[in-house]
Order: sequence, then structure tokens, then C-alpha cells
Amino acid sequence: MTDKFISIEGIAKRYPGAGGATTTIFENLWLSMARGEFCCVIGHSGCGKTTVLNILAGLDAPSEGAVIVDGQAISGTSLDRAVIFQSHALLPWRTVLGNVAYAVSSKWRRWDRAKVRAHAQTFIDLVGLTGSEHKRPSELSGGMKQRVGIARALSITPKMMLMDEPFSALDALTRGTLQDEVRRICLETGQTAFMITHDVDEAIYLADKIFLMTNGPGAVLAEVVENPLPRDRGRTDLHRHPLYYALRNHIIDFLVTRSKTFAAETPDHDPRNVPMVQIGKPGLTIASNGEEQRQTWTSGTSPGLTA
Repeated sequence: MTDKFISIEGIAKRYPGAGGATTTIFENLWLSMARGEFCCVIGHSGCGKTTVLNILAGLDAPSEGAVIVDGQAISGTSLDRAVIFQSHALLPWRTVLGNVAYAVSSKWRRWDRAKVRAHAQTFIDLVGLTGSEHKRPSELSGGMKQRVGIARALSITPKMMLMDEPFSALDALTRGTLQDEVRRICLETGQTAFMITHDVDEAIYLADKIFLMTNGPGAVLAEVVENPLPRDRGRTDLHRHPLYYALRNHIIDFLVTRSKTFAAETPDHDPRNVPMVQIGKPGLTIASNGEEQRQTWTSGTSPGLTA
């Protein structure tokens, strides 16, 4: 039985409109994550990805349904859940050390200054900012600012790290470097992570599972794609894996075509039993160029997604 460390149970988000009309962004959303999993959600703008993340963070409340984290229902924000936003959101008057230490002292209020600084320094070192402790945000590059945000999030040892496209505003080289850092840290620490991205290759590199959302409003979780690539995968040889293009093509085909037509083509879709797509299961053949040719194996029941 899958460990439901995080369980989203039938949540919906609706907004009242003029004349009593209601706009439903998504409804009857069920998904779960095991402890230590790194999951990415992909979908077009308007499908409710950020809303789901905000509900997980306790920054927003669902119109119906519940979210359970480690056996407890979310009823607001908590230092057990850390958020890394698209912008770094650093306090401009504090140094690198000051920004991280502020988060540490917020969680462990009885710690003395020396203990707070030592703990903060550990995570500054972890993200490769040793030597920049006394610089203020105005003295840092965009990538360094995001590193501070990652260090701050990790420093409070959260049960879950939530990331809302944290690398989208960075140049390609910096983005790749930070993706490497986040992957390394999550593997070393066993951190549970939930990330929003529009970058298919980023999701393939980072995620254990990829949640595919249909178009909004009225979006649904269509599929959960299990990443078949080895956990010790590296960026430089990612594209050489025989299942890489099959996986990539499956996701892109969904985003370009099936996300728009999913409701019409799958009228019997059960939100409580979302299919787990597993690329390249035994008995299937993948073309030498990696083309999937729609030859995926889909289980009848998705582990951890059935209530």
C-alpha cells in the first residue's frame, strides 16, 4: 500500500461571478504523494496549478474537499510547508545569512543567536553560497537570490517543499545549475517536493511522477505519469536513455492535443481512480529513435490515487 504522506481529497475551487454565476477552476481533484517523492504538475495557464499549490501551502482554502499532510488536515499556513516562489521574495535589508536566520528563528524561537546562525550557515553552505553570507539581495545575481530562497526553505526542515516555477525567470545556464542543486539536495535529504512547471524537460529531469492537468476552467487531473528514468540520472546523458523521447513525446502530445479534447474523448473518467501511465513496460517495443507511438501501458488502478 502506498504511503499517502500527502493526500488531496476531492478538492474544488470556485469563484463567484456577476449575476450569481460561478466559475469552477477545477473540482473533484484527488491525488496523493508518498514521503520523499518529487512530483511536478504540468498544465496550461488557467488549469489551477498555482491554486492547488496555494491550498497545499495553506495560503488559500478549497471550496470543498480536504488536504491531509502527514495525517493532519491543513487549516492554514505552517512552517512544516515551505514555499519557493517565482520571485525570490527576500527581505532587501537583510543579508544572505540574515534572511535564512530569520526563517530559522521563526521556527525555533528559543534557540540562541549562535545556534540560529550555525544552523542557517549549514544550509547556505548546502546551496553553494559560502562566502556570500554578508551580502544583501541587491548585491546578488538572480540565481544567487534563488539559492538563498532555497536555503531559507530548507533551513526550517519542512515536511514538504512547494515550488511555483522557481527557475522560470532565470537564464538557461543558471536554471540548469539550480535544477542540479535542487535534485541533489532532495536526493540527499529525502525531501518531499511538489513543483509547478511549464518546462517538460525540467519535469522529466526532476520528478518521480508528473501530474497532467487538462485545460481550465473545469480542469481535471487526467493522468499521473511515472518517470521510468533511473533516479541517478544526470543532465548530460538524460536524452540518451532509450525511454527519454517516449516519455517526452507522451507529455507533449498531451499538452498540445489531448489536454483540450480530454473531456470529450474520456467521458467516463473517474477523478478518484486516475490512470498511472508507465512508459516502456515489459512486452512493449520502443522504436530505436525513442518514438513512443502511443505504446504506453496504463494500469487500471493508480497506486495511492484511489481513495
